[in-house]
Amino acid sequence: MAFFLQKGGLANRFRCSYQKTEGSLAVPSRAFHVELGDREKALLAKDPSLRRFKSYKKSVWRLKRIGDVLTIVVVAGCCYEIYVKAVMREETRNQAKAASGSE
Repeated sequence: MAFFLQKGGLANRFRCSYQKTEGSLAVPSRAFHVELGDREKALLAKDPSLRRFKSYKKSVWRLKRIGDVLTIVVVAGCCYEIYVKAVMREETRNQAKAASGSE
């Protein structure tokens, strides 16, 4: 771990991006918060004429839930089939042992 923390190429990548560059500060990686203007606020406001198009969210949620339930049912069915085959195989082995032991 100390190898990676030495003064080298990898350590330079982890340094802050606020280093001075020739007398001026570099631009930070995250911008400062700027208050929204009137136009942006108007665009983000709820529009009653578009309300009918937002009904898809509930149907998408319902469809997703149905898909989750179907996935669980299919997985449970596969597990049950594997269990039944294992039990049947064990029964045939026991019957084969009983038949060969009685002869």
